[in-house]
Amino acid sequence: MTIQVGLIGYGMSGAVFHAPLIRHVEGLKLAAVVSSKPEKVLGENPGVEVLSSPEELLARKDISLIVITTPNTLHYPLAKAAIDAGKHVVVEKPFTVTSGEAEELINLARKRGVLLSVYHNRRWDGDFLTVRRLVESGCLGDLALYEAHYDRYRPKVRDRWREWDLPGSGTLYDLGSHLIDQALVLFGRPRTVWADLGAQRPGAKAVDYFHLVLDYGSLKAILHSGSLVRRPGPRFQLHGEKGSFIKYGMDPQEDQLKQGASPGDPGYGREREEDHGEITVNLNGLTVRGRVETLPGNYASYYEAVVEAISSNRPVPVPPEDARDVIRVIECAIRSDREKRAVAFARSE
Repeated sequence: MTIQVGLIGYGMSGAVFHAPLIRHVEGLKLAAVVSSKPEKVLGENPGVEVLSSPEELLARKDISLIVITTPNTLHYPLAKAAIDAGKHVVVEKPFTVTSGEAEELINLARKRGVLLSVYHNRRWDGDFLTVRRLVESGCLGDLALYEAHYDRYRPKVRDRWREWDLPGSGTLYDLGSHLIDQALVLFGRPRTVWADLGAQRPGAKAVDYFHLVLDYGSLKAILHSGSLVRRPGPRFQLHGEKGSFIKYGMDPQEDQLKQGASPGDPGYGREREEDHGEITVNLNGLTVRGRVETLPGNYASYYEAVVEAISSNRPVPVPPEDARDVIRVIECAIRSDREKRAVAFARSE
């Protein structure tokens, strides 16, 4: 069975993170795209049908999976319309602007009997897969500190929706969604969230800096992003009773996809040896230091799991409840910054 896919939106996300993977994964066919840029869509996806409105797409009987890659404020209404039309739905992260919207979509999908998932693709970054393996192995012992950064150097504010003063805009929703999701995968829901949010660049109207502390008792998870970081520090730092792991560099898949590479190409998802993380552990009273080869990343794994979920009734790769909890952490962070205190996770808007 081939699953016919309809894609709503063909900006950077749709063109780089979704269309190439849908084309690559066996069992999926990109049948139609809703976009105002038909030349670009057809140039990169020959044979696909380009539609002018989501309504046209949702009326198609042959389309069973809808992928939504629009600005964040449209995620909720478009996902709701697609679920009401009886379609399975994948929503680009962040899931929704509020946890209330997320909860409503979860309940509606359950009622309609369709699958709903959120594209938290950085669960399949090679560096995060490596960090997850290290945490699950216990080789660092009980962790005391987990720190993850997503820093960039973008001193100029651009005229685009991600940087406008809109609900769901700014780096907390954009980059923060990735870091929060990864922390929740590793450690579950935190006890409290403390946050410092800012708009540091001249002319910035949305959050472009955040520093979050998720409290897990003896373990603290620090999630950080800045837009004025010309020379980034470590991407990950993990410190435990038995040792530490320090990792620089970013997963290469985004750059590879932007350059036209495809999963399955030689070297796809594989990191340079000089970017491999360094581990320092105690082994029988000896201090051992060395490099940890980064596991290969593979965003296509997400869509392979979507195929299994639809065709074989397997679990979706990212449950919508997980993505809702990401939004709850964001809401706690916004309240924490406003009230200048740590906020209990259970208290959400």
